[in-house]
Amino acid sequence: MTSRLFQPLTLPAADGVGLRLRNRAFVAPMCQYSVDAEDGVPTDWHLVHLGSFATGGFGLVVTEATAVEARGRISPRDVGLHDDAQQAAHARIVEFVHSQGAAAGVQLAHAGGKASTYPSLPGMPVATVPVAERGWSTVSAADGPVLPPLDPATALDEPGITAVVEAFADSARRADEAGYDVVQIHAAHGYLLHQFLSPLTNTRTDGYGGDERGRTRLVHEVVAAVRKVWPAHKPLGIRISGTDWVPGGWDVAASARLVRALADEHGVSWVDVSSGGLGHGATIPVGPGYQVPLAAHLTDALTGTDVVVSAVGLIDHATQAETILATGQAHAVSVGRAALRNPHWATQAAADLGVPAADRPYAPQYWRAGW
Repeated sequence: MTSRLFQPLTLPAADGVGLRLRNRAFVAPMCQYSVDAEDGVPTDWHLVHLGSFATGGFGLVVTEATAVEARGRISPRDVGLHDDAQQAAHARIVEFVHSQGAAAGVQLAHAGGKASTYPSLPGMPVATVPVAERGWSTVSAADGPVLPPLDPATALDEPGITAVVEAFADSARRADEAGYDVVQIHAAHGYLLHQFLSPLTNTRTDGYGGDERGRTRLVHEVVAAVRKVWPAHKPLGIRISGTDWVPGGWDVAASARLVRALADEHGVSWVDVSSGGLGHGATIPVGPGYQVPLAAHLTDALTGTDVVVSAVGLIDHATQAETILATGQAHAVSVGRAALRNPHWATQAAADLGVPAADRPYAPQYWRAGW
C-alpha cells in the first residue's frame, strides 16, 4: 500500500499549473526570536534551522512569522521582509532549501496589538517591551489591550489600514524576488488580521467592523493586494485560527465562509488551519491532533474547490499523519514541535510507513543513517 503522506501534492496556482511538492509533510511556521541585531535580517541560525528541515525530507518548509513592517514584529528579535538586507538574507535561505529538493514558503505577518513583546524564550517575561527598551507603540482593530497583560494598542485609522495593506503587498513582491515558491498570509493566533476578524477584538463601527462582512474586509483587501503582485504561477495561501474557542468569537463556520470567498474572489488555494490566540477565557482541548477536526470541517466545506487544506496541532507521529490524510480529514499536515525535536521527521516517517528506501526523502550525505 502506497503511503498517502508520501504521495506528491500540487498546490494549485492561478495559472492552472501550480507547485508540485515531493510529499505532504509541511514544516509549520515556528518563531525563533533569534535576530540578535534586532534589524529583522535572518541570520545563520535561520539558514541552519530551516535548511535542516529541507535536508530532513519535508515537502514544504515555511518560515516563521515574517513581519511586513518593523512595528509588525512580535518581538524585536523577529525576522522581517521589508528592506533590501532582509530580502537578500531570505534569498540565501531559499536557495539552500531548493538545493535539497524542498519548496520554500514564507509566512507574511503583522502582530498588531500583540507586537513589541519580549521573545517567547525561557526566562523572558510575558509583557510588552517598553519604548525605552527598544519597544514601540502597537496598533490593532480597536483601542485597548488585545490580550492582557500587554499594553493597550491604538485602533488603526483608514490611512493606517491602507499602509498595512500596502506593506503586505510590498513584502509579497520581495518574497517573489527572493525566490519563495508560496506565500502564506498570517490571519491566525490573535495577530493583526485575526484581531480584525474576531468579534472579541474588533469592536469597530465603521466599514472594517460590525458584521462579518466588515470584519473580514481587511483580510480581503490584503489578499487582493498580494494577489496583484504575486505571480500567477505561484500558489497563494493563508493561515487561519479556525475558532477562538470562545462562545461568540470567531468560529469554524465563519472560517469556511471566509476561505471559500478568498478562493473564489482572489485565487487563494491553500489554507493551514490552526486555532486560538486571543485568550478571552478560551477553553482549548489541547491534545494529539486537537485541531484536526477544524481542518476536516474546512475540507468538507470546501468540497468542489481546488483549495488544499493542511492540518496542524500536535501531529507528532507518522501513523497519526497518515491516518489524517487517508481518512480525508486534510490534504497535508503541518508539523511543528515534532520537527523541532527531529528535523528529519519526514525521512523517519517515510521509513516507519514502509516507503521503499529508494523513495525516502533524505540527503545522500546521510545514507549511513539507515533510512
